[in-house]
Amino acid sequence: MNKLALSLLIMSALPALAGVQVRDADTIVVDGTPVRLNGVDAPELGTKAGQDAKRWMANYLRGKEVRCDLNGERSYDRYIGICYADGVDIGAAVIAAGYALDCARYSGGRYREFETPAAKARLSRAKYC
Repeated sequence: MNKLALSLLIMSALPALAGVQVRDADTIVVDGTPVRLNGVDAPELGTKAGQDAKRWMANYLRGKEVRCDLNGERSYDRYIGICYADGVDIGAAVIAAGYALDCARYSGGRYREFETPAAKARLSRAKYC
C-alpha cells in the first residue's frame, strides 16, 4: 500500500497548548487536524486511567514542537499517524510512561518494548489490538 506522508508542524506555547489539543492519550488535535496515534492503545476517557492518561499527555506536550507524519488512513474524523514532540515519538513516550499499551495489530509491535509491567497489569488491552 502506498502511504501518504503528510506532515503537520506546530509550536505549542505555554501555558496553553496553542495549536495542540489533547482529546485523550491516543488522539491529539494539531492545528485543527485530529490525529489518532497509530498503534497506541490508551484507556477510555470514562475511566480514571483514561483521565490520568489525558492529563499526562497534556502536560507532556506543553511547550513542545509537535509534528505528525500521517499515513493517509482515517478512523472516524481522525487521520492516522505517528507524532513527535521535540523529535520524540509521542506513542513511545506515553507507553513508556505507563499510560497506554502497544496495539500490535496497527503498530506491528513497534511499541511493545516500551510497555511497563505495571501498565500491562493495570490496563486492559482493546480487543481490536
